[in-house]
Amino acid sequence: MAARLASRGRGAELDVQRFKELEEKRKEHQQFVEAFNARRNKFAKEIGQAKARGEDISKLLEDQKLDQDMADANTEILDKVQAELKAYLEGIPNIPHASVPIGASASDNVELRRGGSLPDFGFAPRDHVDIGTGLKLFDFDVAGKIAGARFTLMKGPLARLHRAIAQFMLDVHSQEHGYTEVYVPYLVNAESMRGTGQLPKFEADLFKAFKGGTVPLSDLADTNKLTEIAAEFYLIPTAEVPVTNIVRDDIVPLESLPLKFVCHSPCFRSEAGSYGKDTRGMIRNHQFDKVELVQIAHPDKSYEQLEQLTGHAEKILKRLELPYRVVTLCTGDMGFAAAKTYDIEVWLPGQNAYREISSCSNFEAFQARRMQARFRNEKGKPELVHTLNGSGLAVGRTLIAVMENYQRSDGGIDIPRALRPYMGKIEAIEPGR
Repeated sequence: MAARLASRGRGAELDVQRFKELEEKRKEHQQFVEAFNARRNKFAKEIGQAKARGEDISKLLEDQKLDQDMADANTEILDKVQAELKAYLEGIPNIPHASVPIGASASDNVELRRGGSLPDFGFAPRDHVDIGTGLKLFDFDVAGKIAGARFTLMKGPLARLHRAIAQFMLDVHSQEHGYTEVYVPYLVNAESMRGTGQLPKFEADLFKAFKGGTVPLSDLADTNKLTEIAAEFYLIPTAEVPVTNIVRDDIVPLESLPLKFVCHSPCFRSEAGSYGKDTRGMIRNHQFDKVELVQIAHPDKSYEQLEQLTGHAEKILKRLELPYRVVTLCTGDMGFAAAKTYDIEVWLPGQNAYREISSCSNFEAFQARRMQARFRNEKGKPELVHTLNGSGLAVGRTLIAVMENYQRSDGGIDIPRALRPYMGKIEAIEPGR
């Protein structure tokens, strides 16, 4: 009932009748298989006794063969039903925390607080595309030639600024906030994607990597064949996937909690269903960088940790002196796996709007249950951990925010004070250089 109500709050309706049908079918064939397995032992005993007495066992062997064929048929059906039941259960979203506002869309999100002051330029602000191309440090045409639409090529001091932002974030989180920096694979297996909730629901948003050989074009249109051929690896849509899976199938010592990891990685998303949205510049690309924060927490402490993690992401914006706001997502706008999410939105003068730069979520035990990630509680019994993550921050969108909030009337960009040590102490990217 709770799952059904939670799905309604997220704009979905569970097919409860379908679940009942699958569960009844599973029980039926499970009982058949268990009964046949029990008779298998009985046949073995009877055949052994008949042999010892010197009796003809051909009829017993025929009956045993018939029974085994029935067992195999029911086992095959049971496997299919269990796979279908698993897929059904994996499609049920997490149950929202009681504090999450009820709503249907982003318009129902609740603003919590704002930080910083909106800039007053004294001139009409430009967006990041006009600023970067004006400096001749963006080249979207060349990026398109190399890869296609929704890719970016940066040059010179702008590329260095992008790198400086990532380095600054890593240093703050690892040296000041107590996160352990990790380097992870950018290609992961299906089990890792399934563990954090990207599979099976969001497969269309992922890039698959073919391991080798040639693939007939006809097979690419067949989802079943494509899975058999291709699902060797997936390009990560976020470092959340490999970093959270560090604890998959593990029992974490109680005294180690919370585990706190920070990771800088590229992210790859197909952006399926987003055609026509944010096609200008770097807002929504197929490849972008993020610095990701992941925490593995004790269930009693996870909401305390969510507040802490969100504060860590906010700290970057404060240090960069960028205006932002924090909103609590409503049930209808929250991610599939999250129990509660705070979005941090940075002010972009070129768009005259706040845009998301980080989502900080508590998944409670949703991901841990899929991954079987546990700890031993105070009584020594295994218990599911709670998992949390958030961008600390999205590197490309932070670059956009710096460019637009620190733009000058002459086309240059002032460098935030916090980034100058990472930029060879230069104070601005000057036009015409």
